[in-house]
Amino acid sequence: MSRPIRVWYRGAQLHITARGNRKGHLFYGNEDYETYLHLLKKCQEESPFTILSYCLMPNHIHLLVELQNHSPGEIMKFIQFRYAKYFNKKYDFSGHVFQGRYHSKLIESTHYLKKVSKYIHLNPVKAGLSYSPDTYRWSSYPLYVDMNSNHGFIEIQTILDLFQEPQISNYKEYILSFDEGEV
Repeated sequence: MSRPIRVWYRGAQLHITARGNRKGHLFYGNEDYETYLHLLKKCQEESPFTILSYCLMPNHIHLLVELQNHSPGEIMKFIQFRYAKYFNKKYDFSGHVFQGRYHSKLIESTHYLKKVSKYIHLNPVKAGLSYSPDTYRWSSYPLYVDMNSNHGFIEIQTILDLFQEPQISNYKEYILSFDEGEV
């Protein structure tokens, strides 16, 4: 049976996830997380795309991206291939670092876009890694709520524009509001 075709086009927004092989860790320490973020930035420079939200969990990653001229396959191959080489060399491992292909889901409404951003930013809280999304270091959420932050390679305005003024306060309220809905 053949794999389903991944739909993408310029301007498409996708929720991309990838998991460690056998649900194992992708990140053991700060240097690992920093290397993955460095590769995200490097890929963004070489094959431009927009990162709207991200969260790096110990054994999986979440990316909310908007595509330009490069497919999600090109983007993920760039990042995952280089990260796997780094990871295997550093820890003297061999073989697969990621479990199968990455997964992607096309965002087809502003309602779903908001919901995915919330799901990504609450992931460390739901996993018990943080009491609050603003204290989890490996997520884009702190960039959303710190008005003095340098947003760097994350584009926050697309999500914030879905909220009335004061946008940051309303986004925080939305993220912290109780919602059992899954993405």
